Amino acid sequence: MISRKSRREIAQMRRAGRIVAEVLALIESALKPGVAAAELDRLAERHIRDSGGTPSFKGYLGGGRYGRGPAAFPASTCISFDAEVVHGIPDGRVVRDGQLVSVDVGVILDGWHGDAARTFIVGDVSPAARELVEATRLAMMAGIAAARPGGRLADVSGAVEDVGLAGGYGIVRQFVGHGIGTEMHQDPQVPNYRTGSKGVELQPGLCLAIEPMFTLGSGDVHMLPDGWTVVTSDNSLSAHFEHTIAVTETGPEILTAIQ
Repeated sequence: MISRKSRREIAQMRRAGRIVAEVLALIESALKPGVAAAELDRLAERHIRDSGGTPSFKGYLGGGRYGRGPAAFPASTCISFDAEVVHGIPDGRVVRDGQLVSVDVGVILDGWHGDAARTFIVGDVSPAARELVEATRLAMMAGIAAARPGGRLADVSGAVEDVGLAGGYGIVRQFVGHGIGTEMHQDPQVPNYRTGSKGVELQPGLCLAIEPMFTLGSGDVHMLPDGWTVVTSDNSLSAHFEHTIAVTETGPEILTAIQ
């Protein structure tokens, strides 16, 4: 069932989203060659809990839709390197110069969720890698700009897809954006490509997580034996951006921002 949130409920989601944005800013400041992914995850969890929130991801069971999950997700963030698209488990691996590092953060505050992701560039990378990251960010922003009242979900999907097609990037289809509110994953699903359906009408109060995933090769992906980490099948680099947004009477509002 697709739910629309009241202004009061959106304000609560905005508070959760601010913590998400703060965590991403904290990780950006700490992200450098030699730091372990597990240490970044500890920094994130400490800030979330000190802010009165709970990590959305820790203990999450994917249920087959977002991960196979032979066990609950063990960390507070997803940290994915290079060809890892999403759901990387932060462990003792250290960040190296020349890597793309994608960080996904979810927070529950007073029962409401915020969810956002960014791909960070560490040190020197190729121009193609840098352009991939920027194109994925621009695709997210194009999708957000298309989330206007009276439009359709297909407007969002098409705006994201157009950026990917223009750059010749692989568009991951197996994993998509989603509705969000009192649960991290709610209907509707938000594909990053046209499906042939107009989808639901975008009405004020609808909250979505818009999250394109592009690659430098094919959009085909597979899951590693850990049941969570999703990688490109051709080992090409990938990038991932995400914001939680609310459709309002005057247009889209980003809820996972420091305001």
